[in-house]
Amino acid sequence: MPDRPPGTPTIRVSTLELFLDLVFVFTITQLTARLSAGLTVTGLLRVMLMLAVIWWMYDGYAWLTNTVAPTNGWRRGLLVTGMAGFFTIALAIPDGYASSGWAFGIGYFVVNLVHSGLFIVAGGQGVTVAMRGLGPLNLASASLVLAGGFLPDPWRTVTWCAAAAVQAASPFLHPIGGFTISPAHFVERHGLVVIVTLGESVIAIGVGAGEHLTVKLIVAALLGLVLAYYLWWAYFGGDDERAEHALAGIANTQHRARAAVLAFGYWHYFLLLGIVVLAASVKKGIGHEFEPIERAQALALGGGVALFLFGDLAFRRVLRIGRPWFRLGGLVVALATVPLGLVYGAAQLIVLTVALGVLLSLESHAHQA
Repeated sequence: MPDRPPGTPTIRVSTLELFLDLVFVFTITQLTARLSAGLTVTGLLRVMLMLAVIWWMYDGYAWLTNTVAPTNGWRRGLLVTGMAGFFTIALAIPDGYASSGWAFGIGYFVVNLVHSGLFIVAGGQGVTVAMRGLGPLNLASASLVLAGGFLPDPWRTVTWCAAAAVQAASPFLHPIGGFTISPAHFVERHGLVVIVTLGESVIAIGVGAGEHLTVKLIVAALLGLVLAYYLWWAYFGGDDERAEHALAGIANTQHRARAAVLAFGYWHYFLLLGIVVLAASVKKGIGHEFEPIERAQALALGGGVALFLFGDLAFRRVLRIGRPWFRLGGLVVALATVPLGLVYGAAQLIVLTVALGVLLSLESHAHQA
């Protein structure tokens, strides 16, 4: 399918898509709360799996609205139906591996049906052809999530892992060049998702702070806020515009679609996961930074930032934007701060925040030189 001709108006993100993001904020809040309540290897793996299958379909809706704008009543109605499915998934997250698995599965199946149906009916000839191959794969993964919701563990985990594997492989099992991508909308859409997810880290600080304020608590909360700002800077410090230009510069639709699914699908997963892990650590430890913190919390604090920077590095690598060395240095420093938290939580938070600020400042200066 040919790209949009010159002179075609740029597609921008609609307010209905922003409304849909409110549900995603709740989803991230639920995942953060679940991980914070159980900072264990098992807890992390379960959150990683749930985020993986949720993000696949949520990102699928970014692809959907990039092609099928919600310009009339029936399209908006179907998107709201998909939103209801996502909301059901979010409600089921706390007990997703227990009594609420069925709700998770049904909500997920509804989300998939709306997504495939809108693409096939309103996506145009090229998209319809592409969905003949991708649609059955999405349906297969959604069916696995649905079936897993009614099965006891470990079969629930097995079927959900199989669903995630099908999703990860599907762009390589069937060509995706039939999707025409509007770079401006696509980049803005994913940038807004990162913004609302970063908002969860701010929410985690506020929720964790409680009602009894002290000077130490305020200092710790402000350090957490500055750290969230530095993650914002790492992603949005001028490179969102460069990402749009890089995506627009890929003329071949097959190559553009492949770059989009890699950069904004696979690698954005690690950006979001990093924020969830960081927010879980902050929520669990706010107010306790001026004492030794648990090993799991220290690992989550440094590891969350490292995961975010890893996703950012890989995202930039696909689009060939920016220099990797400062971000790579930040990743190494983030992991190196973990032992500090075991001695004094505030030391880890301070070193992590200062180091990230210095590295991003040096990177900015290097770009301007």
